[in-house]
This record gives sequence, structure tokens and C-alpha cells, in this order.
Amino acid sequence: MTVKRAAKARDYMTRHLITLTPDMEVMHAVGIFVERQISGAPVLDPTGNLLGMLSEKDCMRVALSAGYYGEWGGRVAEYMHAPVATIDADMPIVEVAQLFAEREYRRYPVLEDARLVGQISRSDVLRALQQLAGTTADLRTSIPPRT
Repeated sequence: MTVKRAAKARDYMTRHLITLTPDMEVMHAVGIFVERQISGAPVLDPTGNLLGMLSEKDCMRVALSAGYYGEWGGRVAEYMHAPVATIDADMPIVEVAQLFAEREYRRYPVLEDARLVGQISRSDVLRALQQLAGTTADLRTSIPPRT
């Protein structure tokens, strides 16, 4: 199988993102994660600059803090991780796949001219691989029925 090297992160990234602010109550962010069924989101300042990322893993510290100190909550800025590893919108999808294979991240913010333009996840890269390989799964025959 030959992978088209012309495929870029921009071709497979999610463009419509749910974003958070650093002063947002972290329990509100947790509610967004649960309601929207997402596992993380970029944290932006009022001018749209990327400040950090908040993930489900980061939010586990909220539960730990409550367990130890009896305090639920705080601001997103207290729990987000920063600085953030990012990728350029023009990074070849093969290089993005290599980053996912080498690191534990589930998603990367995608930047163009230092501005957040999207986010790419492991599943986005798998979708790219499937499309570039020209294969699709027939779910009716490839997945055994539940018993």
C-alpha cells in the first residue's frame, strides 16, 4: 500500500471545536465533556490564543482534590496542562500518525500561522488511513453480532 504523502492534517482535522476559557469553572467544563461526549478541549484566551488543553485525565485531579480536601471545583486554568504540543495544519498525515504512535496524546491542536484552526485525533488519523488505503469495513459482515 502506498500512502499519498500529499494528505495533510488540515484534510482530516475537526474544524468546529468546543473550546474553554481559563476562568471557566472546571465543573462546568466537566459537564460539557459529559454532555458532548468529548474527552478534552483547547483552552483559549479572549483573543483566541491557545493557552492549554483540559482533558478528562486533568479533570481526575478535581476528584482527587475533593477527596483529599473536600473541595469540588476551581478554575480551568488550575487544572489544564500547558504548554501544549501542537502540529502545523500542513503536517503530512503520515507524520501525524507517527506522533500518535510515539506519544500518549489522544489529540493535537492544529495551528496555522500560530492560530488554532482545528484539532486532530487518533480516530481522525485512522479515518485518513482508511480513506487513503481505499478500504472501508462492511459493518454488517465484519463485526460479529452481540449475544
